[in-house]
Amino acid sequence: MELDATDHAILELLQQDGRMTNIELADTVGLSPSACLRRVRNLEEDGVIDGYVAIIDPTVIGRATTVYVEISVNSQEESILDEFEAAVVGHPAVRTCHLMAGDFDYLVRVEVADVPDYEQLHRTHLALLPNVNRIRSSFSLRSVCDRTAYELAGA
Repeated sequence: MELDATDHAILELLQQDGRMTNIELADTVGLSPSACLRRVRNLEEDGVIDGYVAIIDPTVIGRATTVYVEISVNSQEESILDEFEAAVVGHPAVRTCHLMAGDFDYLVRVEVADVPDYEQLHRTHLALLPNVNRIRSSFSLRSVCDRTAYELAGA
């Protein structure tokens, strides 16, 4: 899908405030409400807009500690990767998991209450993941930048 300047403007505004009404959005980008709604629906149907969420402050809900976990597995065989990936998503503290190129196979971000909470997660989930060869954990001291919006060219 080719995105034009109006699509970019709509996306920029919705990234800032996903609860903006269609009328506010249409007025801001200079479209009629029906034309604006059509564009938003097209962006949703084409998968450009993947969904809408509320962003929660993890410290407020008791998950003040972010840990980045580098995990290496025994082999790059597809069945081993599939088995690991199916298992790693099984814990709600796991926020993201990325297959990596480089010194380790997966980078997992977890959010926990504190160090003892991470130790429990490590013992009961991470260390028991299938085909794990090595786990290396790094604790975030504080977040300097954590963006949710993308800069769009031409917006």
